[in-house]
Amino acid sequence: MELRRDIDKARGLRERSTDCERELWRHLRHRRLDGYKFRRQFPIVGYVVDFVCLEKKLIVELDGSQHAEQKVYDGRRTEILKKNGYRVTRFWNNALLERRDDVPGRILECLEEVVAPPSPQPLSRRRERG
Repeated sequence: MELRRDIDKARGLRERSTDCERELWRHLRHRRLDGYKFRRQFPIVGYVVDFVCLEKKLIVELDGSQHAEQKVYDGRRTEILKKNGYRVTRFWNNALLERRDDVPGRILECLEEVVAPPSPQPLSRRRERG
């Protein structure tokens, strides 16, 4: 039931996209950003994220002025998404409007950043000696 609600919420958000979301979607849709597939207004662990590349587990959020007043909520949300293996990058709407090409370029940099694999288990004492 909760998933259905999240899907319906995501659909509604897609229908009411902001100008900035539409502008960024123009750069991300149809694998236009170096072949990476993005989804928009996509439900993940109880939240609807603005954009996500599932292959790279990168979430892109566009923040308007209301986010200046909800830092605690956004921080908690980001931590939960990170605990589920996602990286989150945020851009202010005005950054997109003022420097249209910089934001897609920065997203591409984030996609291509090498994420260090988990460190291997330490060798047992028995193996270390011999």
